[in-house]
Amino acid sequence: MLEEYKQKHRVKIGLAPTRRILTRKNFFNKADAIKEKDIIEDTLDQNGIEYVNLDFLNEEGLLYQGCDSDRAAKKFIEAGVDAIFAPHCNFGTEDAVAKLAKKVNKPLLLWGPRDGAPKQDGSRERDSQCGLFATSKVLQQFGVPFTYIPNTRVEDALFKKGLKNFISAAAVVKSMTNLRIGQIGTRPAGFWTVKCNEEELLERFGIEVVPVTIPEIKSSMDEILSVKPVILKETFNDIKIKIDRIDINDEALQKTAALKIAIRQWADAEGLSAIAMLCNKPVREAFGITPCFTMSDLTDDGLPVICETDIHGAVTSIMTQAAVLGDSATFLADMTVRHPENDNAELLWHCGVFPQSLKSRNSKTVLNNHYGANFPGACEWEIEGGDITVSRFDGVSGEYKLLLAEGRGIQGPKNNGTYVWVEFRDWMKMENRLINGPYIHHCTGVHGKAAVALYEACKYIPGLTPDPVDPTREEIENFLIR
Repeated sequence: MLEEYKQKHRVKIGLAPTRRILTRKNFFNKADAIKEKDIIEDTLDQNGIEYVNLDFLNEEGLLYQGCDSDRAAKKFIEAGVDAIFAPHCNFGTEDAVAKLAKKVNKPLLLWGPRDGAPKQDGSRERDSQCGLFATSKVLQQFGVPFTYIPNTRVEDALFKKGLKNFISAAAVVKSMTNLRIGQIGTRPAGFWTVKCNEEELLERFGIEVVPVTIPEIKSSMDEILSVKPVILKETFNDIKIKIDRIDINDEALQKTAALKIAIRQWADAEGLSAIAMLCNKPVREAFGITPCFTMSDLTDDGLPVICETDIHGAVTSIMTQAAVLGDSATFLADMTVRHPENDNAELLWHCGVFPQSLKSRNSKTVLNNHYGANFPGACEWEIEGGDITVSRFDGVSGEYKLLLAEGRGIQGPKNNGTYVWVEFRDWMKMENRLINGPYIHHCTGVHGKAAVALYEACKYIPGLTPDPVDPTREEIENFLIR
């Protein structure tokens, strides 16, 4: 993935360590709270997590007065933080944390270091766990959602697991902020399944759909082919280098490169995060090629381009890409047929749009004619197996859900186009969920286990209900303590 796209999924944390002032001697030691704050900052530094702290607020850099929440919120908002982390370095100040979180209105992480044993005189330095119970209640009073990592030490695996998941969830929420989806052409006439309600997407989620016509993209493509800028040669050569076997002529390959440049220039000008594109007969006849490989290559760069004008598929792809912090490209697939020998496995397939970076080590990359339409520009390869997360943002009658399932890529019969066979724990359960909706046959896949992060992100996206199949809702909610 190109670094410019990957950077969009980086999360900046507003670090708001908090302590409680207590007049009782030997309780809630200030020096110990400052030491815990330093340990937390070192941990974030070691993990490469960008953050803005509260060192400007007072000599401690700790939040301990409700009246300071306004200044802290102003700092975080001006710095453009994507989430807040409020570690309780001792009991903490619950009203200050709640006011800050309410004003900034970003995903919030609660955690406190595990308390040590009481001293010989019976005094305790922190009581962090006790304070977390208090803060969680006040946050509920304020109507502020939050994520919680159980009371642990920073070196514990549970803390590391929880922090990583929160960062991923925050990246998903960030990706849904001011989301702009490009639409190239209308939806195919027979594809009622990809209908969407633009007005509702804008009102409910702030998602803008930005349309452009096929002739406009064709005009840009023709200009690029006519002028032949340096970038055309660079893109042409890049394709030739990365593909093992090219069965189309140089003229078709130049059109493929020019189409990629035209779409990319339009996307950059409009500030798009993803694109849904018409890709059938009218497009092939207008461009003289099928756009499959162009869509594959742009998706590989980090700009998901989704076929069949599937707006909801484009939304799912950008959410899923964010959930893995851009570490892997996503792929839009049809869920098509069951494995002939494995009742729990399904073919995830499309006619040639899966990113080349995902190809199986045992597979050759081929650029050729579309196997059905006989237009040049489609691709053919099997992608890698291993852990794969499948998801789908969809809705009907104003009710939106996010389907979540995790499976594992396995061996299966060869197919045309691009494909992978995925085994689920219980395919019949998955099939039943798909049939009863509000889903269609399209899903977004990504390598890795991202269901928990996507589930957690829904907590911060009003109007979107997580719909986990496998792991189950109970397993997800208890994943930190499993």
